[in-house]
Amino acid sequence: MTTTTNLLPFSASSKYAAQLRRLIATGTVTLLAIMLLSVYLMPMAYMVATSLKDKAQFTETSGPLWPAREATFTYQGREYPLYKVPTEDGVKEWALVEKGREQSSFIDPANPEAGLIEWQGRWRTLERAWVFSPRWENFSTAYRLLDFGRLLRNTLAIALTGTIGTVLSCTLVAYGFARFRIPGKNIIFLILLATIILPPQVTLVPTYAVFARIGWVGTWLPLIVPHFFANAYNVFLLRQYFLTLPRELDEAAMMDGASPFRVLISVILPQAIPALTAVSLFHFFWAWNDFFGPLIYLAAEPELQPISVGIQVFNFIYGREPHMIQATAIMALALPVVLFFLSQRVFMQGVVITGVEK
Repeated sequence: MTTTTNLLPFSASSKYAAQLRRLIATGTVTLLAIMLLSVYLMPMAYMVATSLKDKAQFTETSGPLWPAREATFTYQGREYPLYKVPTEDGVKEWALVEKGREQSSFIDPANPEAGLIEWQGRWRTLERAWVFSPRWENFSTAYRLLDFGRLLRNTLAIALTGTIGTVLSCTLVAYGFARFRIPGKNIIFLILLATIILPPQVTLVPTYAVFARIGWVGTWLPLIVPHFFANAYNVFLLRQYFLTLPRELDEAAMMDGASPFRVLISVILPQAIPALTAVSLFHFFWAWNDFFGPLIYLAAEPELQPISVGIQVFNFIYGREPHMIQATAIMALALPVVLFFLSQRVFMQGVVITGVEK
């Protein structure tokens, strides 16, 4: 009985110590994750803050990092700037009414009836007072100057059409590699994968020469048609996913009279939604950000250029207005970010290649 009584406090203290260690470990990991996330999101925060600033704020070295304007106070029908003035009662925000070399006159916005306050010191050494003031009109101005509606329509037309072609062609090719017995299939697949390491600069000149010869330069066709002939990366992704699907489902459908194409439509594709979503998003994001291709083939057709080229041209013209540049960048970034978060769960499931267990 004595032994049991002595063991209970020791057991309880060990339990509390284990819980404390788990709590410390969890808190440390959470803190580290928050710190890493803060560092990762810092450029985005700077972009948003810069896009909402006034142009005059960039010329003030004492201005804050957030969107703000210099605070003022109206006294007797005139506006006077507010300064942070050190006093015996602490730092006060007073409006500078009369400037002097060693003595200046201020007014207290909290008690203007008290009249002018004489302050001994050099007003030039004082720090200006700022108030939070985001300039939302920067986005409407950038939208108008950039002609963002036209660029958005062009980009969506190129990206969506190319995405449809990529999904259709890669699905058919991946289905053939995953389900059909083809002589030399493995060698053909290895040759296809070898094209991934082929630098695009190697094929740039001959490809451009072919498109120029058939009259496609200056149109969207070089940016869309090649994607209807599949690519190695997406074929590999879909093939690996199709291989995880049990063949018994194909055989059951064929016993019911389904053709190979019917098996693809009714059996394979409904289970491959995550992989198809991943392929669609991969190509959509790539087409949305593609700059080199549209620059080469649409350089002489500004009305057909997408967002990537239009923003670059805009940056050259308004390089001295960072708030306009950041506003256009955020507008171009908004749709892909929203699309990614809406399909995040299915996208991640497709990336890790999860399938139906046999």
